[in-house]
Amino acid sequence: MPDQDSLTTTRDAYDAAATTYAQMFRDSLRESPLDRAALGVFAEAVSASGGGQVADLGCGPGHITAYLGELGLSAFGVDASPAMIELARQSYADLRFDVGSMAALDIADGALGGVLSRWSIIHTPPQEVPAILAEFHRVLAPGGHLLIGFSASEDASCPTQVFDHAVAPAYRWWPDHLAGLLRTAGLAEVARMVREPQPTDRRQFREVHLLARKG
Repeated sequence: MPDQDSLTTTRDAYDAAATTYAQMFRDSLRESPLDRAALGVFAEAVSASGGGQVADLGCGPGHITAYLGELGLSAFGVDASPAMIELARQSYADLRFDVGSMAALDIADGALGGVLSRWSIIHTPPQEVPAILAEFHRVLAPGGHLLIGFSASEDASCPTQVFDHAVAPAYRWWPDHLAGLLRTAGLAEVARMVREPQPTDRRQFREVHLLARKG
């Protein structure tokens, strides 16, 4: 079961920061060609595997969900923060956004062609992440794809590493370690993209996108 104190702390923190967060990140993809490329590959993989609905889990104010729609996907968003969901509904009234937890999704088994988890696991205590990956596996149809994004820890000796996030306590992951957890959950890695930090980045962390497929 998820740590309710951790979940409540994160939800409340994002409720309080929702408006500022939306203003900061609404146009973030415009200056992130590698992020757009990763999302484009994900969209093509989902479409090539038969399409279907795509859930943007931890969708925040909805800008990435909307971008998935621009890429031709039938996407909807889920977030634990009611304030974030309200902003998403205001900004993208033609899309569906639901309040919910990644640990217990109100989605039928095998209902989705794709799951996007973009920096949405970083606030989850590491011991709880395997259960969330199992939930991702449950809602994906056979052949469905997951794209998961996160910040990398420094080396293999640090499979997870706490860092000082502006909103709530957060964790970085060694990519091979998280890929191993994906395999255990029944999600086989297809590809990965690693972005080295730029001199202007506030945090000097590598950013990782793992694309995985349900067998």
